[in-house]
Amino acid sequence: MKIRVTLKDPDTMQDSVDEAVKRLPKPAEVDKEEWADIRDARADKIKSAITNRWMRYGEYLDVEFDTDAGTATVLPAKD
Repeated sequence: MKIRVTLKDPDTMQDSVDEAVKRLPKPAEVDKEEWADIRDARADKIKSAITNRWMRYGEYLDVEFDTDAGTATVLPAKD
């Protein structure tokens, strides 16, 4: 049986991306202020890619569970 579920969480994706980008090592030749700007730009780019492909408005995620196959699939975002 296939079951489609829409999950909504307005902060989880953004917070997770921010945390992942914060863990990136700072290159030695980049100062703290520049590194903060680079991290912000990277986080924005990643959030945009996730939203454009999988999450509507950065908070809705559609998942299809197939109990026969034992799988869960993230569905592409739909407008």
